[in-house]
Amino acid sequence: MNLSWLHQDLSRRSALTAATAAALGAALPTAGPAHAAAAQYTNPVIWQDFADIDVIRVGDTFYASASTMHYSPGAPVLRSYDLVNWEIAGHSVPALDFGAKYDLNGARGYVRGVWASSLAYRPSNRTFYWLGQIDFARTYVYTATAAEGPWSRLTTISTPYYDAGLLVDSDDSLYVAYGNTTISVAQLSSDGRTQVRSQQVFTTPSSVGTLEGARFYKINGQYYIFLTRPANGQYILKSSSGPFGPYTMRQVLLNLPGPIPGGGVPHQGGLVQTQSGAWYYLAFVDAYPGGRMPALAPVTWTSDGWPVLQLVNGAWGTSYPSPAVPPPPRQVTPMTGVDTFDGTALKPRWEWNHNPDPTKWSVGNGLTLRTATVTRDLYWARNTLTHRIQGPTSTATIQLDHSTMRDGDRAGLALLRDSSAWIGVKRDGGVSRLVMVDGLTMDSNWNTTGTGTERASAPVSGGRIWLRASADIRPGAPRPGRFSYSTDGIRFVRLGPDFTMGNDWRFFMGYRFALFNHATQALGGAVRFARFELSVP
Repeated sequence: MNLSWLHQDLSRRSALTAATAAALGAALPTAGPAHAAAAQYTNPVIWQDFADIDVIRVGDTFYASASTMHYSPGAPVLRSYDLVNWEIAGHSVPALDFGAKYDLNGARGYVRGVWASSLAYRPSNRTFYWLGQIDFARTYVYTATAAEGPWSRLTTISTPYYDAGLLVDSDDSLYVAYGNTTISVAQLSSDGRTQVRSQQVFTTPSSVGTLEGARFYKINGQYYIFLTRPANGQYILKSSSGPFGPYTMRQVLLNLPGPIPGGGVPHQGGLVQTQSGAWYYLAFVDAYPGGRMPALAPVTWTSDGWPVLQLVNGAWGTSYPSPAVPPPPRQVTPMTGVDTFDGTALKPRWEWNHNPDPTKWSVGNGLTLRTATVTRDLYWARNTLTHRIQGPTSTATIQLDHSTMRDGDRAGLALLRDSSAWIGVKRDGGVSRLVMVDGLTMDSNWNTTGTGTERASAPVSGGRIWLRASADIRPGAPRPGRFSYSTDGIRFVRLGPDFTMGNDWRFFMGYRFALFNHATQALGGAVRFARFELSVP
């Protein structure tokens, strides 16, 4: 994941021609009919926005990490027992403490922060490692003894390992593959705190273009660096002479039709081996407005040690036989359902838009958001809490207690991205009104160009209201977002026109449902979200 390919023609995301598909189908084997009776899984395996995936197995458990940009906490750790059903276990980066802009303090960190990074496990000390660079400035390493945390910062390395892949070698040495077009390998000290060597190992041929998104493996004594060509290809480098090469290159996929209608080519992910020795590739599919969705496909290996993606009719399959793995010890936690914000901490499904002000929110008996920012611009408002949208269509419903809002406060439920809309309560002159607002926009440098236009309103009485936002994030659909409200939690009334969600890729992250409360006059007001429900048809 990066910003270096902004200039590239999006037409490369289009489906390949029938002739190219036929050629690819001939070159790579298809799933065999012998598997037809086996249980199947369907792609995408997660229809939520988890991009730039790194995936590993520790014992009988699979873990994955993903990019989160300006959302905090960052770098979610996902957990699965079968590579198909996933839950969010925690976050490797507890807070984006990389400068004031990540606190919305005088500057903003939109589309910065946690990009493609790496997750690894080191058996010698039974420790998980997360490694990633921030702002092209330096690399951070976090560790934890359990995937759900707590995670803590181990070190800061002055070299920014761009789009890095961390390898724990069979002799316990630590190596990092990184770079854009020019690919390098660094060796870390035995404690993982410093760099002891770095060397360029490969220069991408001009005929290929950009390669990045490194993932680093040692398989059967060979070293592999798995690289993406954004946004339509995947390549792999192989060395028989050690981690510093020399490496030879082979194409894994290019312009391959993906499993989401209207979506892009699966790319930029990781390879992982099951307990029985089978290999899989977990990639993502560009599918805006929702984001980048993980898809899974089996991989076999040639006799001379190259991976071959298993296709279905010349494409990345919409379904494959389920991985043969042991029965799970338990069912994973669904990514949909109800949250009443009980307990003492937010569940890991939630991420803030930039770092929150911890003095202005609390959970237990619902989520209380006290106003943390005086602004007329939601993009500047701190303590906006976000939740990924479930595809292909889903609905978020909240119960809002607005009785302690103050004049000038704005609170509600948004569809949040670089073009946003919301339904909620405005309080002005001692009177509360229910409104639907759109026209919250940013330009390509992520500066605000519109703070919103009120499209519809309704009177509100009492101190409690239910708000609902429905989102159709199918990339080939009209992409409507719809808002409604209820006074009893049962009968909902539409408010305002359809909001067409934008599908430009440059913001990278997909739309999210967002809970917010900010002031336009003075701090002091508060609201309570008693309940959040994410449901699918």
